[in-house]
Amino acid sequence: MDLNTMKKLLCAALMLSSVSAIANTLLDNSLPENNSLVKAGEKYVTLLGTQVEVGQNAPNFKVVDENFAPIELSEFNGKNILISVVPSLDTGVCSLQTKRFNDEIANTGDNTVMLTISNDLPFAQKRFCKSENVTQIQVLSDAVWRDFGTKYGLLIKDMGLLTRAIFIINPEGKVVYKELVEKISNHPDYQQALAALNELNQQPAPVSQ
Repeated sequence: MDLNTMKKLLCAALMLSSVSAIANTLLDNSLPENNSLVKAGEKYVTLLGTQVEVGQNAPNFKVVDENFAPIELSEFNGKNILISVVPSLDTGVCSLQTKRFNDEIANTGDNTVMLTISNDLPFAQKRFCKSENVTQIQVLSDAVWRDFGTKYGLLIKDMGLLTRAIFIINPEGKVVYKELVEKISNHPDYQQALAALNELNQQPAPVSQ
């Protein structure tokens, strides 16, 4: 690739970033807010979007993989799905959380999918997965559209990060487990989440119509 082509690509990326920032600001101003669920330190942060609760149908969403290819929740219909949500893979707790579920998926059934979602750019996620040998779960980015964060009420206002959370979705598409970690710096309850996933895996698979 010659220098002129590289300059053109960089300019295009900067323009896209500026347009995206403006669009995201407008989006933030139109979203529901909740400022009594999650703390950073001793202060509550404001979460943008609609809270999804146990028993509800899991909203479909669109994120991207390491190659910026779109991935939707609906692609995993009929599976037991665990979604591990982290603010940033380049922090200690987020890194440990991601590696823990990457190790645990070997102990689950063939009908289980584990996803890690953050607002890290796909480039950073790809680098992290390579350096930490995270190969068993899918690590996905909500940085492009913020579709997941807003539909699940996890986007932290004025930070652009997702708050820490765990969701488990059954093959019928219903949320059967949710943990919204009360302090962003804390680990989720791994044992409780894995027990809920194991219980789901013990249930008979749904009969295809």
